Amino acid sequence: MFARLSAALLLALPLLARADGQCNTGEIQCCNSVQNADSPSITGVLGLLGIAAQSVTGQVGVTCNPISVIGINGNSCTAQPVCCANNSFNGIVALGCTPININA
Repeated sequence: MFARLSAALLLALPLLARADGQCNTGEIQCCNSVQNADSPSITGVLGLLGIAAQSVTGQVGVTCNPISVIGINGNSCTAQPVCCANNSFNGIVALGCTPININA
């Protein structure tokens, strides 16, 4: 019985870590779209912000807002939830994004 309980707790830990709205790089973001950094529309936006597309690792989230706590009414993501390495552009773009699944 104790072994089953321990196994269940170990499996639940990743879900609990995501429940507070944190990724290993910061807050979970909800972005209207997530695209490759070398796509023409993204390179144009990055250029306006003075960012070289070649320097971006991962994908780029566009029009992003942080999700502080998953599951709270009014704080859900109907677009693409992502973890991003750089969210310092006031939601215009978020750099180094990796899509995540918060429905687990």
